[in-house]
Amino acid sequence: MKLLLTSGGVTNPSISSALVRLLGKPVAECHALVVPTAQWGHPMCGPTSVRGLVAAEADFRHFTGLGWASLGVLELTALPTIGAERWVPWVRDADVLLVDGGDATYLCHWMRESRLADLLPSLPDTVWVGVSAGSMVMTPRIGSDFVQWPAAPDDRTLGVVDFSIFPHLDVFPTNTLAHAERWAADLGVPAYAIDDQTAIAVVDGTVEVISEGQWKQLAS
Repeated sequence: MKLLLTSGGVTNPSISSALVRLLGKPVAECHALVVPTAQWGHPMCGPTSVRGLVAAEADFRHFTGLGWASLGVLELTALPTIGAERWVPWVRDADVLLVDGGDATYLCHWMRESRLADLLPSLPDTVWVGVSAGSMVMTPRIGSDFVQWPAAPDDRTLGVVDFSIFPHLDVFPTNTLAHAERWAADLGVPAYAIDDQTAIAVVDGTVEVISEGQWKQLAS
């Protein structure tokens, strides 16, 4: 699987070019599935924000509203009840999975419960575009500060990549570089602090930072 791990989506021409390069064709020719599941695990999200995401409303113009050939919904909490023979072909037929933010530990839980996590290694040409928690879920740990789901056993996530991500750098008062450096000191893994104009592409183990904004690689 090809990864485009973002903080705020496809927010500038550099990230857009990287996305097209990963897809191998224009966005308008690609079929997307959006995964809203992480939103249900975060207290700041709910029905209105999920509606905006899946309806590609203006707030999501950098993500679901990019002009995909088609846009479907893959709700992970439903998958264990309908059988893999139904949903696995949906995923295999998609060019891209758009995985939204919320709580990364909740998303991680349902990726495992649904068995989507098990399917990912068999999707070498599929592109995963994450926003915030949708990116963080691919890392080994997110740090306790980012855990908002009360049932989370700890801050561990899938560990598909070997680094952690501190998103929304300087977007919120608690997301300064100083906060990020304190956060990284407790992780024990490499980490990046990225703002909403930055993305990290990972293909075949090669990591590339794409940015028109601010980012910093942090010492573990």
